[in-house]
Amino acid sequence: MSKVIVIGGGGAGMMAAVSAAERGHQVTLLERNEKLGKKVFITGKGRCNLTNASDIEEIFEHIVTNRKFLYSALYGFDNRACMDFFEENGLHLKVERGNRVFPVSDHSSDVIKTLEKRLKALSVEIRLHTRVESLITESDLTEGSLAKGSQDKKYIRGVRDEHGTGYEADAVILATGGVSYPSTGSTGDGHRMAEEPGHKVTGLYPALVPLKAKEAFCRELMGLSLKNVTATFKEGKKVLYSEFGEMIFTHFGVSGPIILSGASVINQRLTKNEIQLFIDLKPALTEEQLQKRLTREFDENRQKQFKNACSGLFPARLIPVMVALSGIDPEKKACEISKEEKRGFIQCIKAFPLTITGTGGYEEAIVTKGGVSVKDINPSTMESKRVCGLYFAGELIDVDAFTGGYNLQIAWSTGRLAGESVPQ
Repeated sequence: MSKVIVIGGGGAGMMAAVSAAERGHQVTLLERNEKLGKKVFITGKGRCNLTNASDIEEIFEHIVTNRKFLYSALYGFDNRACMDFFEENGLHLKVERGNRVFPVSDHSSDVIKTLEKRLKALSVEIRLHTRVESLITESDLTEGSLAKGSQDKKYIRGVRDEHGTGYEADAVILATGGVSYPSTGSTGDGHRMAEEPGHKVTGLYPALVPLKAKEAFCRELMGLSLKNVTATFKEGKKVLYSEFGEMIFTHFGVSGPIILSGASVINQRLTKNEIQLFIDLKPALTEEQLQKRLTREFDENRQKQFKNACSGLFPARLIPVMVALSGIDPEKKACEISKEEKRGFIQCIKAFPLTITGTGGYEEAIVTKGGVSVKDINPSTMESKRVCGLYFAGELIDVDAFTGGYNLQIAWSTGRLAGESVPQ
C-alpha cells in the first residue's frame, strides 16, 4: 500500500483518487476550492456531457492534440467502461443527439455526487480549501543523494501547501486542470509546479472558445442562431477545418458548436494571420439547385423589390446583411435581376464571409490547448519521465478535443490510468 496524494478535485482528480483507492492505496485528495467538481458542475450548461457513446475510433478522430499519446489511457478505460462505471455506481445515463451522454436527471451535480459517494466508500480523505504550492522531491530534501548516473531523475516525496504545511507521499497525481474558466480554480498552478522540476509546458491557448470577427454586422445579428449550416475555415486557399451543424452570432463575432470546434484548430494560427470563415447557408443544395430555387423565388415575387423578395430564403434579421453583401440594388425588382447578379448572390449564400481576428479569453474557453508536454510523460502509466512517483491527469496535459463529451472522457481515462499505475 502506498500513500497517494491527488492534487485537484475535478473530473480527472476524483477519478484518479477513486482508481488509486480501489487498489488499496491510502489516498488523500487536496482541493483548493470549497467543494469538489466545480468545473464539472458547469459543463454541458449544467447538465454535464460526461462522455460520448460513439465507437472508440470516432472518439480518437475528435481528439485534436496528441491523440496517439492517449491510446493506452482510452483503450484502458474507454467510453463504454466509463458509462458502466457511472451506471454501476447509481447514476442513470441517456444518449442524445451526436451520441452525447448525459445523466438522466440533467443535473451535473449528480455526476459529482456519484464520485463523492464512491470516494467516501473507499475512505479517501478529502481536504478542501487546501491550495498546494509546490512538490517536494528527493533532491529538495537530500541534495546530492541520488545514485550515480541518475542525477537527471528526481523522486517525489510529497507536497507543500500555501501555508508551508508538508504532506508526505509515495506518489502524487497532479490533476489541477488548465487555465480555462479561472473562476473554477484553474489558474495555472499545476503548470508552474510541473515546470519547477524540469517538465516542459507547451504554449497555452484558449480552446473551444468563441471567435472575434472583423465585420460590424455581427453586432446587428447578435443572438441569431443558424442551424444546419457548414462552417469552413481557410488560411489563404488552404482549408483548415470544416464542419456541419449549428452556430450563433455574438456582439463581437461568432460562437456555437461548429465555431468552438473550429477555434481549437485555428487558435494557434491567429497569432500570425487573420483567418477567413465561410458559412454555407444552404449546404443541402448544390449551386445548380440553388439557382433553380432563386429563379422560382424571384418569379413568385417578380414585382417585389429585391430586399423584399428574399423572405423565404433566410431568417428576417439576416436579410438586410445578405442584400448588402450581394451588391444588388435593394430597390431593384426581382424580375430585373440578371443571371450574373444571381450567380454573385449564390456565392454569398454558399460562402457567407467573415474575417476572424482573434478568440475570446480563457474565461470563455471550455478547455485549454497546450500543457505539460507529452514527451515528459509515459503514456502507458501517466507517470513523469523526470520525477519518479509523479503522475499527471486531465486538462493539465497537452491534449484537447472537440466538443461532445470527448474532453471529459480524456479526464476520466487519464485519471483512471494514473491512479491504477501507482505501484503497490
